Amino acid sequence: MHRVWVDVFELAECQVTRSEYAQFLAACNYPKPPQWDDPNFSDADQPVVATSWFDAAAYCEWLSRNTGNRYRLPTEAEWERAARGGIEHKQFPWGDDPPESLANYAARWKTGPEPVGRAEKNAYGLYDIGANVHEMVRGLVSGGLLFGFERPKSKRAGIGVASSFARRVMAALYQRYRAARPVPASRRISYADYGFRVARDS
Repeated sequence: MHRVWVDVFELAECQVTRSEYAQFLAACNYPKPPQWDDPNFSDADQPVVATSWFDAAAYCEWLSRNTGNRYRLPTEAEWERAARGGIEHKQFPWGDDPPESLANYAARWKTGPEPVGRAEKNAYGLYDIGANVHEMVRGLVSGGLLFGFERPKSKRAGIGVASSFARRVMAALYQRYRAARPVPASRRISYADYGFRVARDS
């Protein structure tokens, strides 16, 4: 455990939805992710899943071009800062209560992810930050990691990436994970329970 500082940034209230991602697919003639045609993943308000890290980065680049704002994946440190919602030394974004204490916990994720923005939100107004799907981040993984976290070269967490690193971090905070427990995953691999939300420089 270590303390870092992050610069001011903005993070989307919700995970990127299937309908939002569909606009990107149509505009760029981009390949559909796996599970795209699966009825369990077809709700327009569900988070888009099964995108690779490169797919998520391509979406951010497209969104940046279309809006004139700079969108990107959040860094690991930014994601953790946002996920905690100002709460320190707790197991989860909502505190220390077990995930089973959340409303309608037993009914969740029966056949696919829930539509975004309908479950609890944290103190920063972010929905599903500790639920629904895992979220990809911009952090780095290398042989110099301890439990998936970057060994800090300084106490300021920047957004730069090093091309020599072969793997990225996916922030795996689902209901059974602790806050801030990234899991390494290949940049080209996709999973049916992984999505992402976008960050923007203020």
